[in-house]
Amino acid sequence: MWLLRKLAFPISLVYGVIVHLRNYFFTIGWLPVNTFDTPIISVGNLSVGGTGKTPMIEFLIRNLSSEYRIAVLSRGYKRKSRGFLLADESTSVQELGDEPFQIKRKFKDVAVAVDANRSRGITILEKIVGPQIILLDDAFQHRKVLPTFSLLLTTYSCPYHRDWYLPTGNLRDAKHEAKRASAIVVTKCPPLSEEQKTSLELALRKDEQQPVYFSFLSYEEVLHSDGGEMSITQLQHKEFTLITGIANPKPLVDHLKDKGLRFHHLEFSDHHFFTKKELEKINNRKLVVTTEKDYVRLQGKVDPLYYIRISHRFMDEGGEQLMQQIRERLTLYSLRSP
Repeated sequence: MWLLRKLAFPISLVYGVIVHLRNYFFTIGWLPVNTFDTPIISVGNLSVGGTGKTPMIEFLIRNLSSEYRIAVLSRGYKRKSRGFLLADESTSVQELGDEPFQIKRKFKDVAVAVDANRSRGITILEKIVGPQIILLDDAFQHRKVLPTFSLLLTTYSCPYHRDWYLPTGNLRDAKHEAKRASAIVVTKCPPLSEEQKTSLELALRKDEQQPVYFSFLSYEEVLHSDGGEMSITQLQHKEFTLITGIANPKPLVDHLKDKGLRFHHLEFSDHHFFTKKELEKINNRKLVVTTEKDYVRLQGKVDPLYYIRISHRFMDEGGEQLMQQIRERLTLYSLRSP
């Protein structure tokens, strides 16, 4: 794979040119940008792969839902439906996509919709839901919508300033477009010194006014399932299999190994929908542990099945500072509490 990516370098140059031209046409107004009356908070990245967008959407819901009526709009990657779809109790994970389904499952009072055409999706949500804030998932590169607040995520292990364009690297947008972000969050960080933070801030920040925050993934000590709960320490004397269908399972694998756990790991591609043959193989395992995102695709098909929840935790007071920055931006709108 590494060699193929290197051989594809000429293709990545062409891709980079196309990306720059596209952004230039948006900047000079040759391509239209839509604005909306509803405040829109966009969460996204410059690369493909897992930077923690869904946990960040959940972080925003937890911090804003008591004050505002929130809707979430996602593309619904790899879903089996088309067009606009507003989730309800009967909507399946196949129709909605795993990440929107996970959000709706966890936050039942939040309107969750999917539409590849974000402008259309926002317009429909404004008409039928009337949200006070729309959280736009995975939309940093979606220039057709001008957000009120744009949150750019990048991982500590592969920050965008050290990356390159697809297919040689993982970048799907130009590095200098980071200047459009209202704030940058470096996710999945190890413990960092102040010198390390300062060095990374200088490398990432494209605008002197841009705040840079640092976060890490926090794993719950309790495993969940429809049938009950189990402490993660109970796995120390159990034979189990870890199933992952996410972009980067390494942080979870490392976390479980750090706990002294021994397990067999079956790794699948991101957003993978499991075949009948794969499910038969998985069901031969004594105990299966997976991510919350994978659980919604395996639920009712594998037993016994447990999942581990993850969330963003910010270093220092980064979370509070980020929410203060967002609330200050929202004061520009006449918003009423629900």
